[in-house]
Amino acid sequence: MTMLDDRQTAAPWPTAYPQGYAVVDVETTGLARDDRIVSAAVYRLDALGNVEDHWYTLVNPERDPGPVWIHGLTSDVLEGAPLFPEVAAELSARLADRVLVAHNAAFDWSMIAREYARASVVAPVEHRLCTIALAKELRLPLPNHKLASLAAHFGVVQQQAHHALDDARVLAEAFRPSLHAAARGGVRLPLLECRPLTEWSDSPVTPRVGYQTSRQSNSWRPSRKRPACPYPNPGRYEKERPLKQGMRVAFSGDTSIDRELLEDRAIEAGLHVATSVSRLTSLLVTNDPDAATSKTQKAKSFGTPILEESAFTHLLRDVAPADGAVLPQQASPPPPEATPSSE
Repeated sequence: MTMLDDRQTAAPWPTAYPQGYAVVDVETTGLARDDRIVSAAVYRLDALGNVEDHWYTLVNPERDPGPVWIHGLTSDVLEGAPLFPEVAAELSARLADRVLVAHNAAFDWSMIAREYARASVVAPVEHRLCTIALAKELRLPLPNHKLASLAAHFGVVQQQAHHALDDARVLAEAFRPSLHAAARGGVRLPLLECRPLTEWSDSPVTPRVGYQTSRQSNSWRPSRKRPACPYPNPGRYEKERPLKQGMRVAFSGDTSIDRELLEDRAIEAGLHVATSVSRLTSLLVTNDPDAATSKTQKAKSFGTPILEESAFTHLLRDVAPADGAVLPQQASPPPPEATPSSE
């Protein structure tokens, strides 16, 4: 496939598009909320997607490096690397006033946000753009949504997969023609708001007694019994209508806001948080509706409405009262984005 011209588009450039991007990749010790960044890379791009400069650093995670067979960074290599607080200012300078771009951006952003919170610094990021979401908007004919497939589609050669600097380079080169294709087609970029963490409390690395280990990652979540929802189930969510007290809501996959906090806000608003999907489920909230999880598969088979997290949190601000009920004081907006949580 012939690469698109880096500096030309067939139509006027949309004035609503961002004026700069920071293409980011981080390698980590794992996927849980207590995992750490071991390396980070940033390619700064101008408004047209052209590379301005790039930056890379190792980061001492102050713990076991995790899957060395993936990122190749051993404890010996990371021993003399700077701690995250020592590179936070440089990273901030490269993220400031730009849209953070990443492949599966919810993950990269959540890892970065947690590192900043641990360092008691606010991450200077207001919006992020996921290149998986952009590929879906462009309806690119990809066999899957792996970075390698996106790179191959645009003729970008990977040199060292799972090395933060090369992954960021590959993504930057693939993002530029994606951006131009979106501009030519008048596609609105799938930007999501980033709300940095303002405080942090570390959880233990290993599970504790009374906690239930996730089936999909090495994270853990407390086994809490929630109060029964006092409102009857009004049925399924209808598009462009408000949520209604009593609706049964299920969550699947990673969420930008900590799963427990998101569930707490839903319960406070009068919704019923379901642990599984059935014919009675009003809606499923997931950031990856194409994932082959049991919940998404059941939702599709039952015809259950599926909403992304950002749409759900927006609707959560104004939940309609149950029939015959008076809506209590409106629940406060969801807290700052935090850690991904698994199904």
